[in-house]
Amino acid sequence: MLTPKENYLMCLRGEVPEWVPMYTMGAFPGWEWDLPSQIFEPPILGEHRLNNGGPDLWGVNYVATDSAEMALIPDNSSFILPLDDLPRWREIIKAPDFSDVDWEQTVKKHFDMIPIDRKQTAVAFALHFGYFQHLVSFMGFEDAMIAMYEEPELVHELLHYLSDFYIGVVEKTIDLYQPDTLCLMDDTASWNAPFISVDMYREFVLPHHAKFTRYGRERGLPMTMHNCGKSEAFFDLLTGIGITAWDPAQTSNDLDAVKKKYGNSLVLMGGWDGRERLVDPLQSPEHPDGVTEEEIRQSVRDSIDRLAPGGGYCFLGGFLVAVGDEENRKKNYIVNDEASKYCKTFYKTH
Repeated sequence: MLTPKENYLMCLRGEVPEWVPMYTMGAFPGWEWDLPSQIFEPPILGEHRLNNGGPDLWGVNYVATDSAEMALIPDNSSFILPLDDLPRWREIIKAPDFSDVDWEQTVKKHFDMIPIDRKQTAVAFALHFGYFQHLVSFMGFEDAMIAMYEEPELVHELLHYLSDFYIGVVEKTIDLYQPDTLCLMDDTASWNAPFISVDMYREFVLPHHAKFTRYGRERGLPMTMHNCGKSEAFFDLLTGIGITAWDPAQTSNDLDAVKKKYGNSLVLMGGWDGRERLVDPLQSPEHPDGVTEEEIRQSVRDSIDRLAPGGGYCFLGGFLVAVGDEENRKKNYIVNDEASKYCKTFYKTH
């Protein structure tokens, strides 16, 4: 049998794998048996995540959210770059001095901190959560949007500055990590629609995404994109720079149309959302206790049946669990338990 890593990379190459990979966007205890990929971002870039909040390397303060199991978001009570201060961005946004960093030791410590068996698990190399999201974290949504319309030259200057800094880190670390895949991230869409137009994405963000993916193209690496929400409008541009897989492939997108258009050249990682009846159970004589375990399990099977035929699919799904929400935590166990069983046998029985 193939290893989870080998099976996953087969899928990313557009081949039909031995079983449907379960993609997790990271390590979740209890499911390491089929952990095909682990994301590695140089920890020096994300110490606020290691510390469960606090300022990032640019000075943006992040806070943990109880409603999303302590996921981090920028503190929206105070942004570091209000619109009126944008002309002064060089005085406010200053890259840290990494000239004395021993990158070889930094990467070694990172692997020691998150030990993996590289024969079993692919190393996905990432940098940060995205250029569009950086701009929003600095300014807030409203000011960031206004700035892109009213001060495009200043926004371009700022994003180029960020990009030059991050590409400098890539050049020092990518060959030390020796990744199996590259992982790009930028949430440019809400559940219902993109935050920005395709033209604005092409103008402001795509050039910097393309700089990063160039390293994957040069090395022949598969490249994945994390982009939440209804982001299908950007796929022609993303596949054009070499993106081969997309998560979390939320169901607000026309996933059938995406699969038909791109085939196995764009692997869908997701395709399941805990919404409607699954999270807002209808009280009825047939189901007085709300959604049943079998309904949850069937929803998982339905997603796999819909998107896995012919390859080009990894299952990714789960309920967003608030701190102390044991009910949805139990539901997540059901989701992952059913997926782990069904994914393993799907291509043998279909």
